[in-house]
Amino acid sequence: MSDATVIHVEGLSKVYDSGFQALKGIDLEIRRGEIFALLGPNGAGKTTLISVICGLVNASGGKVLVDGHDNVHDYREARSRIGLVPQELTGEAFSTVWDTVSFSRGLFGKPASPVHIEKILRSLSLWEKRRSKLITLSGGMKRRVLIAKALAHEPQILFLDEPTAGVDVELRRDMWEVVRSLRENGVTIILTTHYIEEAEEMADRIGVIRAGELVLVEEKRELMRKLGSKALTLHLSEPLTRIPEALAGHDLTLEEDGHALVYTYDAARQGEGEEEPAGIAELLADLEAAGIHFKDLHTRQSSLEEIFVSLVREGA
Repeated sequence: MSDATVIHVEGLSKVYDSGFQALKGIDLEIRRGEIFALLGPNGAGKTTLISVICGLVNASGGKVLVDGHDNVHDYREARSRIGLVPQELTGEAFSTVWDTVSFSRGLFGKPASPVHIEKILRSLSLWEKRRSKLITLSGGMKRRVLIAKALAHEPQILFLDEPTAGVDVELRRDMWEVVRSLRENGVTIILTTHYIEEAEEMADRIGVIRAGELVLVEEKRELMRKLGSKALTLHLSEPLTRIPEALAGHDLTLEEDGHALVYTYDAARQGEGEEEPAGIAELLADLEAAGIHFKDLHTRQSSLEEIFVSLVREGA
């Protein structure tokens, strides 16, 4: 385990008493200071993996090191480095925000630190609500309290399980800013999310889990470069009724009632440092030779959501 690795997962498996295998030989390295997004459909094993790493669920096989500490044999040290933000705020309905967050710090044996608690509450826009009872808070404010509780004992690693599920778009973007600021302060962030937009916006690296197997771990930009396809749309000066034989060698479709030609190509074939592959230059030359003129063109790359859907379908 290198100094750059903060979480090391090796051969991790989990089989429940029912015989259901939730995790199958997971190997994963989380880098210190990164934002890592774990994507997968419902039931893929995201929450189980997080729960095992955090020591809340016992693994059937394999091992987990948290900042070099085995999360079974050296549980207390490993767990002290982790903050976990669950999806729901349970209990404590009549406790104040201040008391709830302070109590969480005490659970990890940390001495009282009003200065640290104030810093957390201010960073999460909770300071004005510090004396409010949890039962009076909106869903978005409760979500912020969950993060505050997880940060109370000054962890190096923060797990966010569906951090913005059920909150509106504006609050979701506010939460993204909070997560970014935490990363800037040296906290490693691991999040599970159903919102592909969230991973695309925030993550440095992305892991895709499917049926208990980690099928892919990749830098976000590299993933989109390797698996994303690009489409070049040419808006024609004159509509076509069909694609001419002279253009049959290109992957073209006719759209917008013949007013647009769409050329699809694999972004992975694009050469290093090239803005577009040679195929486009050949296409444009063939268009000119065929006497087909266009008035506008634009390109579009596959979104992370399209890539994710294709990966999940492969295993269906």
